[in-house]
Amino acid sequence: MSRTIRIYDTTLRDGAQAQGVSFSVEDKLKIVARLDALGIAYIEAGNPGSNPKDLEFFQRVASLDLNHARIVAFGSTCKVGVAPQDDRNVRSLLMANTAVVAIFGKSWDYQVTDILRTTLEENLRMIRDTVAFLKAQGKQVVFDAEHFFDGYKANADYALSTLAAAAEGGADTLCLCDTNGGTFPNDVFAITRDVVQRFRVPIGIHCHNDAEMAVANSVAAVQAGARQVQGTINGIGERCGNANLVSIIPNLQLKLDFPCIPSTNMAQLTSVARFVAEVANVPFNEKAPYVGGDAFSHKGGMHIDAVTKNPISYEHVDPGSVGNTRHILVSEVAGRSALLSKIRAGDASLGKDAPDTRRILEHIKALEHEGYQFESAEGSIQLLVRKLLGKYRPFFELKEYQVNIREPAPNGINSWAMIKVAVEGQEEITAAEGDGPVNALDNAVRKALERFYPAIREIRLTDYKVRVLDSDKASAAKVRVLIESTDHHESWTTIGVSTDIIDASWHALTDAIEYKLMRDQERLATRQASAIPA
Repeated sequence: MSRTIRIYDTTLRDGAQAQGVSFSVEDKLKIVARLDALGIAYIEAGNPGSNPKDLEFFQRVASLDLNHARIVAFGSTCKVGVAPQDDRNVRSLLMANTAVVAIFGKSWDYQVTDILRTTLEENLRMIRDTVAFLKAQGKQVVFDAEHFFDGYKANADYALSTLAAAAEGGADTLCLCDTNGGTFPNDVFAITRDVVQRFRVPIGIHCHNDAEMAVANSVAAVQAGARQVQGTINGIGERCGNANLVSIIPNLQLKLDFPCIPSTNMAQLTSVARFVAEVANVPFNEKAPYVGGDAFSHKGGMHIDAVTKNPISYEHVDPGSVGNTRHILVSEVAGRSALLSKIRAGDASLGKDAPDTRRILEHIKALEHEGYQFESAEGSIQLLVRKLLGKYRPFFELKEYQVNIREPAPNGINSWAMIKVAVEGQEEITAAEGDGPVNALDNAVRKALERFYPAIREIRLTDYKVRVLDSDKASAAKVRVLIESTDHHESWTTIGVSTDIIDASWHALTDAIEYKLMRDQERLATRQASAIPA
């Protein structure tokens, strides 16, 4: 049996059922392009019979030049007492003009008699005839056996007969669905192995995460012989979500040697996970295995020292293998080893016992005593180290800014900001409005600097956090502001601390901009250096 796994992404269909997620047609097209570039085999993109938006998507996606992925239209078997050719939803699958279609049907006898309210034989007829009709139209057909594991445990003979009906109709893949998401890995393995042994048709697995076992169940099914795995990017989906392909793919490919995507594409995984979260407008899980910002973060002094000497001491894979990076978190509990990677980015010759290293560590600890917290402010710490080493040139100089708030707010815009900056002797004065003073200030500084640094347009603020540090001082309390930013390539966090929330926000905002410009400058220098002939 081949070890190659066909990854089947349903982010744009099942993932879109997650609370708060609503993809536009443009969103879907962007995600399709990224998933195809990642090397996903199948992209289930919607139900053309459910809404006009999905129908428009299928019309437009046909013009994309895809290198890896096949687009899948999703629907159900024909209705009770209706022939497939007369069923509107079945016929709408043909309107999508995709080479592959997926249909779901009931495999739990309870669902047939109490939900569909029809006979067990009629359900088998619906499955068999619908698959056969679609095969006659030249389609590759995936049959999703809904509630299969619950159905198997309740009445194995009938659950298996639904698969047999789909196979008789000519289904190309029989996908076993843990629709309620409550099955355990040992049961998934045993049941999947039984199905694999009974059928010559390739078997797939589709798991939900209601017991937080969707990834484990998917891996267990593959170990039992399944060769198609369905899931979503970041595990988004209805209720507790779907199986997370971002964890499944490296688990299978890096740990168990089951090829899922081209090996050269594995390093795209982190950027794809962040991109989909951004397009879906859902918070990215920094604790996510493999791709989260915390996945390869180290804070404790002994851990940092060990991982610096040999990464395998506290890392189960190379962060770069999935496009992630190691983060050495700088804090009062960390020793000089924690600073080495930051310092060496500015001066590769410095060691952990060098005077500059000790000086930077003491400076950072003094700032943390004042309320700074650099363990989650990677952008600010990178800037600070370069400044302390005298290897940083500011990209602009603030002359002054002014922020005003007006209430009641017309059209929800209650603030405006004026800012005066200088870039290499050239002054720029700009004003902008915003939804709140920080937003107005952000808009104003971007507007002022974009003519000097067009790359600033790529920056998007994704999170803004404020914490009061000494609440006993009431309105005079010091606040800490953390801002997370992204440019579609990476994410970074910057920090500001002050008794004035606007001032704290300003420091975090300017660090975010300067970090982006610094990183672009360093990347350009690296590319230019590598292009110089030896």
